[in-house]
Amino acid sequence: MSRSIALFGAGGKMGCRITDQLKDNPHYDVRYVEPSEDGADRLADRSVSPTPVADAVDGANVAIMAVPDRLLGSVLEDVAPRLDPGSIVMLLDPAAAYAGVLPEVDDLSYVISHPCHPPLFDGPTDSEERRDWFGGQGLAEQDIVCALHRGSEEDYAIGEAIARDIYAPVDEAHRVTTEQMAILEPQLVEALLSTCLIALEEGMQRVIEMGVPEAAARSMMYGHLRTELAIVFDEVDFPLSDGAQRVAAESRDELFRSEWKETFFGSEKVRRNAELIVEEN
Repeated sequence: MSRSIALFGAGGKMGCRITDQLKDNPHYDVRYVEPSEDGADRLADRSVSPTPVADAVDGANVAIMAVPDRLLGSVLEDVAPRLDPGSIVMLLDPAAAYAGVLPEVDDLSYVISHPCHPPLFDGPTDSEERRDWFGGQGLAEQDIVCALHRGSEEDYAIGEAIARDIYAPVDEAHRVTTEQMAILEPQLVEALLSTCLIALEEGMQRVIEMGVPEAAARSMMYGHLRTELAIVFDEVDFPLSDGAQRVAAESRDELFRSEWKETFFGSEKVRRNAELIVEEN
């Protein structure tokens, strides 16, 4: 027996990845909701057609929301009341749930899932798999995180099973709370990791502007990035050199405030970044 799924935003970036994963899966009857012409064209390239909202939600067991975060609240205000009692809404990140913009509809469950992406260490070794940067394309294996924001344990089990198919191939599904997922994403991997990586790229561009050959700068950055990540994250039993540790200790005080972790991972900051993601303007 197949499970009926209404996939909203089916022709968008994430929607197309989910469409690719589910359209030929016999366990699912997928209805594809896509209002834009460009999105409809991308669905046509996949030999599927958009379904009107009313038809998509009629009898659907699950609604997967692959729509932009800033539109999620308004889309769900329209969609949630149309879903049958006992239906599950699946969100692809925790921002809307943690920011409190989800409509409270009786007998409606919310399950959240998000990919961890293929790992840097102990990750793909095959050349084709190594080019699968995001996972969920049937190539490189990845972990996922899942949260039951509202609903039953049965709802969670259904949501995790669908998430495993959406992001396949999946190794571990780490169960967390909505708040813990928000601490991971956006706070840890977007607010902190992305910011630091952007700063690294800006630093590399600066040394290139100072006359260092670009090929040499990239070789040094890429090689040391891999090696020092392995050292700092205890993937290899080999410390940074004494000189590198002294330079890093002094530079840390220049780049970061001493109390940065306490304020950066405070609940107010995490919630504010979730709110920034779902703001419509």
